[in-house]
Amino acid sequence: MKHLNKLLVAVLMAMGLSSHAQDSNNPWAISFGVNAVDTRTSSGAGHGFFDQHFSQPFAVKDNWNILPSLSYIGVNRYVGHGFSVGLQGSVNKIDKYVVFDWTHAGVDGRGNYVTNPGDLMYYGIDATIKYSFQELIKSKVVDPSLSVGGGYTFFGDSSYGTVNPGAGVTFWFTDAIGLELSTRYKWSVSGDREDANGTPDAPSHFQHMAGLVFKFGGKDTDGDGIYDKDDACPDVAGLKQFNGCPDTDGDGIVDASDACPDVFGLAALNGCPDTDGDGIADKDDACPDVAGLAALKGCPDTDGDGIADKDDKCPTVAGPKENGGCPFLDADKDGVADKDDDCPTVAGPASNRGCPEVTSEALEDLKVQARAVYFNSGKATFKTGDKETPARLDAIKEILKNYPNAKFSIEGHTDSTGSAKINQKLSEDRAKAVLDALVQRGVNPENLESKGFGSSQPVASNKTAAGKAQNRRTEIRHIGSKYQGKL
Repeated sequence: MKHLNKLLVAVLMAMGLSSHAQDSNNPWAISFGVNAVDTRTSSGAGHGFFDQHFSQPFAVKDNWNILPSLSYIGVNRYVGHGFSVGLQGSVNKIDKYVVFDWTHAGVDGRGNYVTNPGDLMYYGIDATIKYSFQELIKSKVVDPSLSVGGGYTFFGDSSYGTVNPGAGVTFWFTDAIGLELSTRYKWSVSGDREDANGTPDAPSHFQHMAGLVFKFGGKDTDGDGIYDKDDACPDVAGLKQFNGCPDTDGDGIVDASDACPDVFGLAALNGCPDTDGDGIADKDDACPDVAGLAALKGCPDTDGDGIADKDDKCPTVAGPKENGGCPFLDADKDGVADKDDDCPTVAGPASNRGCPEVTSEALEDLKVQARAVYFNSGKATFKTGDKETPARLDAIKEILKNYPNAKFSIEGHTDSTGSAKINQKLSEDRAKAVLDALVQRGVNPENLESKGFGSSQPVASNKTAAGKAQNRRTEIRHIGSKYQGKL
């Protein structure tokens, strides 16, 4: 049975669990190293409890049993709030056993001497609950701890249970690799017995350990060195300062919050660049290389006409949108664009569609010219052989062409000779003859009308030949504008 127990211990040592400081990132730890067994505490020599059990703790050469090879191994599990639990398997060889006997030659001042009980094999399997002070002291290197537990020890041919208070410290070289130094007092629940031959049977003892510890078991799906539980982006590699989230363009804004994750940008623009510095992100800027206005999607408007330069046919001169950003032409500089100017080559007020107002001088000239138009007696035809009349008609046409939107009335008058009916017809026909002659010369017929008044509007007495001559006349009167109505 004892050999079977030893075999069981060997198996447990290979699978053993030990208590070391882990954390929630790496909940598992495996440790291995060298252990030393000191039986001094079981001799009972000394004055008082502490002197009897805890004196000479560092008499390494005299009292410590050390197997110069790997002699303990274990793994443990972190359970939270600084606590970890586990089991540990250890092996040693006892060739130094401390015995109290004042009668024995060579005893020390406390009556102890060291004997070799026959190179007894030592096996231990121990369960431990351990508390780490590392988080409490906020250290990333020094990790002090206290532990308590129990175990079962095979000491030569004997075996017994122990209660194991202990303490230790681990120095972490990295987040996962450390050097462990620990000790535990293994108090024998069977008492510090020896058999009838003085061979140790169930002694209490100290067990010291020194070895390496490796933490593992933390899940890091994206391999960025940040464990999933602390990684805000566990499926994609990121940076520690961003809780494991990536910043592909390195602009200090995590990709998830970066509107332009592949291009270095500005925080004020959600991570997007602004090449021209106009405060509009390039992705929203229709003119990303030249500063512009937000109202024009980042494009400039040099002439301030509300049309972006790229769409403005005249970017340096303000103009309306309907003309492509160019000003409308105004050949006569009267302030009325040519497109709206009925007289684009002659200046005139906007109230008269850019045409000049008919002047009193022009009206007087028309009066003179019209009265010099002569007809054959009693007819509506121009006087035969009269070279003056065509010249007068040409002069009238030249005057009228300066007023293309003015309306004129051509009015015929007769003297009182003959019947009123005949005179009325003759006056109408003569006025119409003048109108037709002017139209033939290029005057817009829409600007002309003709009327006859017979002898009803004399300007002189019809009782004299001179008066009748004045009453036989043609007059041209300005009657208004196509846009303003009668004047």
